[in-house]
Amino acid sequence: MHYFVPKRCVESNKIMYHDEATARRAADQGWRERGTELWVYRCGFCGTWHLTHRDPQSSYTYVPLNQQIKPHSRKKGYKPRRK
Repeated sequence: MHYFVPKRCVESNKIMYHDEATARRAADQGWRERGTELWVYRCGFCGTWHLTHRDPQSSYTYVPLNQQIKPHSRKKGYKPRRK
């Protein structure tokens, strides 16, 4: 028996949809089968459409953990100058 294996984006490893309508159908199917709300967006890397569980219109932006802390000197007793 042959199973269909969808193509995946190299950067995000998400399933690639060729057009927005196909991606929306997949999001609707996810809602019907699992009750998960999914949004559709166009990938900046590969140009195809992907699904996400985060609302792209929300003000929340992902900041990697290593960039959340302000850079600081490793010198002991160092105090930054006041401007």
